[in-house]
Amino acid sequence: MLAQGNPDWHTKFPAFKIAGNLYCVGTADLAVYLINTPRGNILINSDFEQDLPLIKKSIEELGFKYSDTKIILISHAHGDHDAATGLIKKETGAKLMVMDADVPEEQSTAPGRPGAHVDRVLHDRETVALGGSKLVAHLTPGHTRGCTTWTMQVRDGARTLHVVIVGSPNVNPGYILVGNKNYPQIAEDYVKTFAVLESLPCDVFLGAHGGYFGLKAKYEKMKAGGANPFIDPEGYKAYIAERGDTFRKEWERQKQNPGSAAP
Repeated sequence: MLAQGNPDWHTKFPAFKIAGNLYCVGTADLAVYLINTPRGNILINSDFEQDLPLIKKSIEELGFKYSDTKIILISHAHGDHDAATGLIKKETGAKLMVMDADVPEEQSTAPGRPGAHVDRVLHDRETVALGGSKLVAHLTPGHTRGCTTWTMQVRDGARTLHVVIVGSPNVNPGYILVGNKNYPQIAEDYVKTFAVLESLPCDVFLGAHGGYFGLKAKYEKMKAGGANPFIDPEGYKAYIAERGDTFRKEWERQKQNPGSAAP
């Protein structure tokens, strides 16, 4: 994943409360989530090392302490979401918890990889809990072998909201779905992923990239007042349906043209 892929990747975005004890502290497109608890904070995603000063500033602007980070989670083992995990561990002493199939990539010291020791290896549907908050790790593979969609419940006033943070349902350029020697079951994994995503109850629709769920537009609506625009169950359903259709079309195209990668 090249750092210059999208200018929004490294652009500061206002930190804000999404709902309950869940906050957005990432850049304009690389989503980082903070869950505040009485026993410290959970961070989901770290972005690139160059983005960490922006993330720290966002955490502080909300009145929280970066040093209170106790657990680091990731959506998947690509540099735009996890390159700074090792640095955060070093600076805060937080525990890094990663889905089993992404652990080798997370601990890799290859160029661009974090080389971060994984303190707890997660498996499908295991939970991560801290200070009364509980997240469930759903294995949604394909984009990476250990791509993880996180769910949790937050209290927002009198309501309990189901939050879904989508790992990634995307078939990136260069991905080979048919005859992939390095990842033979990749297409079947995507099929499993869409089945999981379609099954999840969702009130608050979030994801690894702001572009998945319309971060910028929804933030502007939130500033204007009224109903919380991040409560978007229909948007979630429409997004998953569209991404599923896109995957299936690309899979069919590659079946007709074996060996051709996603454009």
